[in-house]
Amino acid sequence: MRSRGKVLSRAPKQSAGLLVYRQCEGRLEVFLVHPGGPFWAKRDDGAWSIPKGEFGDNEDPLSAARREFAEETAIALAGDFAPLAPIRQKGGKWVYAWMVAADFDAAACRSNTFRLEWPPRSGVTREFPEVDRAQWFPIATARRKILGSQLALLDELERRLNG
Repeated sequence: MRSRGKVLSRAPKQSAGLLVYRQCEGRLEVFLVHPGGPFWAKRDDGAWSIPKGEFGDNEDPLSAARREFAEETAIALAGDFAPLAPIRQKGGKWVYAWMVAADFDAAACRSNTFRLEWPPRSGVTREFPEVDRAQWFPIATARRKILGSQLALLDELERRLNG
């Protein structure tokens, strides 16, 4: 596609992330994060996500997923990372995810930040956390909290853990 002499790419964006799970008192729980910033401040159900972020064509997706997790939580995870089937989000972005078992205190998570002009057209730039909340959820609650396009990740996690 061309626009005023420039070639514009329509290649879909791609993200990589980790679906972290644990067994707590005999029940499956997953770790989700809530996006920071003013656009998501008043949204809860259907707004949470696995920790993830964009990566380039020359970057290993699992390395990107681990990097993004560390940036959004300040926790470096190690473990057996099992790939899940890629999903396509509503906006067209492809998400590559890995499931991994881990256990840590969600309250200890600290996110990196981003800068945004806010309010719009005010000339004032503010800094916001990329993730403003992080929490472990029982799988049934996680189904209500997670973005609808990421539900397939929870489905696959349960199928794989149940045999």
